[in-house]
Amino acid sequence: MRTDEAQDLGVLAGLVLGGGVQRVAQAHAGIAERVFSSVRLGLGPLVTPVQATHDTVSRVAYGAVQTGLTTSARVAAGAAAALAADDTRLSDVPRARVALGVLNGAHGDVLRERATGLALPMTLRRSGSDLEPERAVLAAAYPRVTGRVVVFLHGLVETEDAWHYRAERRHGDRRTTYGSLLERDLGYTPVWVRYNTGLHVSENGAALDALLDRLVDAWPIPVQDLVLIGHSMGGLVARSALARAGDGTPQGQRRWPGLVRDTITLGTPHLGAPLEQGVHRLSTALRRLPETRWLAEQLDARSVGIKDLRWGALVDQDWELDPRTRSRTNVPLHPAARHFVVLATVAGSHDSPVGRVLGDLLVRPDSAAGDSGDEHRLPFAEDAVCRLSGLHHFDLLNHPAVYAAVRQWLADRPDVEQAVSS
Repeated sequence: MRTDEAQDLGVLAGLVLGGGVQRVAQAHAGIAERVFSSVRLGLGPLVTPVQATHDTVSRVAYGAVQTGLTTSARVAAGAAAALAADDTRLSDVPRARVALGVLNGAHGDVLRERATGLALPMTLRRSGSDLEPERAVLAAAYPRVTGRVVVFLHGLVETEDAWHYRAERRHGDRRTTYGSLLERDLGYTPVWVRYNTGLHVSENGAALDALLDRLVDAWPIPVQDLVLIGHSMGGLVARSALARAGDGTPQGQRRWPGLVRDTITLGTPHLGAPLEQGVHRLSTALRRLPETRWLAEQLDARSVGIKDLRWGALVDQDWELDPRTRSRTNVPLHPAARHFVVLATVAGSHDSPVGRVLGDLLVRPDSAAGDSGDEHRLPFAEDAVCRLSGLHHFDLLNHPAVYAAVRQWLADRPDVEQAVSS
């Protein structure tokens, strides 16, 4: 790893250790508050000086331990960096990329502020390396470039490697992805985007807007049409970028949105994810008791990207909404494109009781299909929704049945001239 990455691992270790001490301190304080409150019922104000002394001593003690552990972790990381660091980036090592993806998804907002060497920026990726959106670089990376471009956006805690999920088992070749198949079958040039899934969806939407603007301008030949395919959170990021690009601001005058002919979302929680909704309710309940408030703090340390999945927030304004409400900004589908959905259920059909509750284990069918029954309903055409049974959320990353639907939709689309003229 590089020196800055080793040092930031020390910072991260310090944050983890320090946070652990803080949680213990909060649990101690919660229990003490309950005890002193009970004793105060019998002794009255006599308890106050004793409680004040206890609280002061405990704060100083826990603070000293927290500072010591944090400092020790940073010093150890600095020593390790001096001894073992080289020019190899963690993100260039396959196994390290998996860990970085999970870490960024869980705490990417903290990494961006406190351990920038571990935070994944939004970037184009090819063959395990970053790819600058410059004409000469793209021409060298894509010797068989076409004007039909398909952009892939991974989901929460994933990286671009996720699109290879079980490829060898299902295709006989671990290199096979939807991108390679679309390149072979329909002449699309696949482009992979990696990003920090722990940031707000709208922040990643803004970054994608800027990246696609540069990509289209630097593409070696004129781009005829653009397809966006997003798994899980990736579908929300694509919608957020399209919404930003059409918001009437100078950024809203981008050329790339006019080239988007199709979007395909795979297990995307357009109406929110039940797991995040459940964690939010649990955290709210735990905050009501002093003894469990520390656990609520622990749960609330999850990234803002995860929290955005509660109701599928897409725009900056949704950050400040009252978390006790279900309100969010209504963002319509991009009017110039066709929109498709693939959803899955692990058991039963999508409209069976089990299927409706379990969905693909992370996203329910009604959320993936945008079927809210209110003003937030997304008008996906019935023949634009593919419902698959016996698959879970991550199966959607690379499965023959999913590809069959994707290929059919894109093969049946009007040609570019007809689409533009219409």
